[in-house]
Order: sequence, then C-alpha cells, then structure tokens
Amino acid sequence: MLELPEVLTLSKQANNILSGKTITQVFNAIKPHKFTFYNGDPLEYGKLLVGKIILSSEGHGMFVDFNLSDNAMINIGDGVIVRYYNPGDKIPANYQLLLAFDDGSFLVFSVAMYGFINAYPDRNINNKYYKLSRESISPISNNYTEEEFEKLFVGAKKTLTAKALLATEQRIPGVGNGVTQDILFNAQVNPKQKVSILSDRKKEELFNSLKNTLIDMTFEGGRDTQTDLYGNSGGYRTIMSAGTWKNPCPRCGGTIAKEAYLGGSVYYCPECQKERV
Repeated sequence: MLELPEVLTLSKQANNILSGKTITQVFNAIKPHKFTFYNGDPLEYGKLLVGKIILSSEGHGMFVDFNLSDNAMINIGDGVIVRYYNPGDKIPANYQLLLAFDDGSFLVFSVAMYGFINAYPDRNINNKYYKLSRESISPISNNYTEEEFEKLFVGAKKTLTAKALLATEQRIPGVGNGVTQDILFNAQVNPKQKVSILSDRKKEELFNSLKNTLIDMTFEGGRDTQTDLYGNSGGYRTIMSAGTWKNPCPRCGGTIAKEAYLGGSVYYCPECQKERV
C-alpha cells in the first residue's frame, strides 16, 4: 500500500522521468476491478487527459499528484501501483488505466486489493483525507516537533492503543499499518499498548522512532515490500513485515508474533515490545 516513503519516492521519480511528456492516448481497464474507485466516469478520462502535458508530480501523505497543463490533475492513493514503461516495452496483460505519451513510453496504473485513480479538470479536490495530507506537517519535516506529536495525545481516549494512534484515521498523514510495524519495534512499544499510560520518556522514544524510521525508509527509496515507478523493490529492509515475521527477533532472538488487529496484521516481539498495564 502507498505510504509516505513510497509516495515521496514515486513523486520524485515521476518528476524526473515524466515531466514534459504529452498524453496522446488513454486506455481504460482491461477488465473491471470492483474495488478500483474513480472520480466520475473513467470512460471520460480520455477527453480530459489527451493532449495534456505532465508538468510535475507531488507526494504528500498517502497521495501522489500528477500536475498537468490547463490545471488538470491525476491523483492516486492507497493501493494503486504505478509503473513506467519505455518505448517498445511489452504492455502488461491487466491494468486499470494506461496513459500513452508522445515519445512512445507509457504509464500503467493497476490495483491489487483496492485503490483510487482520480482525474480532475482542476485541482479543487473535495476529499477530507486529501485536504488533511496537504495541510498537515510531514512527520519527516524539521517542523514536525515533539510538541506537534504531543497533540495526538490530547483528548485521546484511555483505550487508544499505539497502533490506533499511528495507523488509523490518518492522524499522521502517510503513516499506515505497514510503516507502523518498524516504528513500534524500534521504539519497543507493543501495538496494543494503551498510549494513555506511556511515560514522557517512552513518548519521546516513539517520536524519535517515528521520524528516524520514516527518514530511513524514504532515503532508501521505500520499503522492500513495495515497488517503485520502475517496478523495483524499495531498498529499505523491513524488520517486521509479512516477509520477515517467521525469522527470530533481530534484537533478542525470540519468536515474532503475528496477529490480526484493527483491520490488519501486526507483527511484534512479545519480549522486546511488552505491553505495560
């Protein structure tokens, strides 16, 4: 799923390779995907997009924007996989949207579980999570301070847990269940830990882990569980993920736990990330 490290990686790559290209053709989904969501009728995307020039790309939160000429925009979020192909490359057998460019290259949007592929005639997007991602301070910014992080705890229910704090309701835009696993492991906080009883020191450790883990993930071009614009896996090696949880804990050598929790799997070390009551 698209989370902040992958969003920033994709937007940077798109800026480098797509800027200046003109969209010459638009091809709709090979076969319908019931959990691909569009803005309006995707069959009308051709009328909107053909002839437009890609000017730039921006990443924020869990969204990537492709800014086009005449103030148009393509916006993607959540589970969309974007792949760039050179002229002459084989067209994939399945996709939810394909943009062909004037130099023969093309861009493919596909969805595995669910995702959003939106095209707009202007950049006025009426989506609360999108607006939140645009207006919030990025957690990897120097402007995201401990004081800003502390705001998450103000008025929080006593039952709010560490995973819920970080990975639900987009309290920190761009942070979801995927990146949360390593953030919590590095801070030695259990996903089910009630944050109301965290000490000031542990809150500080969680804040530092949030920033440092996300910076590492972004610097390495995203997580190794996700792919970039060219189909390559990210360079950041996840510690806690579906691909690593059967390995022993890298800190203590113990057995990693995998559990379903709050709409997704959590991976943690019961010894290193003890839940405190």
